[in-house]
Amino acid sequence: MSTLAIHPVLADRFIRRESAVTNLVLIATGAALVGLLAQVSVPLWPVPITGQTLGVMLVGATLGARRGAASMMTYLVLGVAGVPWFSAMSGGLGAVMKPSFGYIIGFIPAAFVIGYLSEKRWDRSPLLSIGACGIASLIPFVVGIPYLWTILHFAGTTLGFVGTMHAGFTPFIIGGIVKWLIGAAILPSAWTIVHKIDRSHNR
Repeated sequence: MSTLAIHPVLADRFIRRESAVTNLVLIATGAALVGLLAQVSVPLWPVPITGQTLGVMLVGATLGARRGAASMMTYLVLGVAGVPWFSAMSGGLGAVMKPSFGYIIGFIPAAFVIGYLSEKRWDRSPLLSIGACGIASLIPFVVGIPYLWTILHFAGTTLGFVGTMHAGFTPFIIGGIVKWLIGAAILPSAWTIVHKIDRSHNR
């Protein structure tokens, strides 16, 4: 089999036939899930701790690369348009100027990457699932930390490297590991359930 082969993701196992309408529903549902988990929040300056990253991992892996990224793009665009589903039920154009907004931008490539890896069956193996969720957990920081520094700098607070890491990375290590492991446990478990259902139907 070609190494470029794309395999069905979890969402594909629960829809009878893919269509534009079905994809739109999946994309919207994924965005809503992340919006819901954003309300599981611990207030912290300049970036709150939320459940969003777990949602991004699950949505990306479940929907696949394109739909996962589209779902996170929907989450970002509608949030900026005013849907109050960012942390603390916030939204609107002003969110763009918050230090935390860079992480939301980072959700888009994070969902795409874990979706792509899931299309390569990484989400079916406990070990590979840990790797996929770990990669997806780190991607928002790649965008979020420079964005945080930039917003704070223009607001009059210029942080050095250590200060920036303390503000934008260090507080999230423990929670990030917990969400990473939860995601890595859920995905192979979901596939185990799918395979059991398949076997019961084939008897």
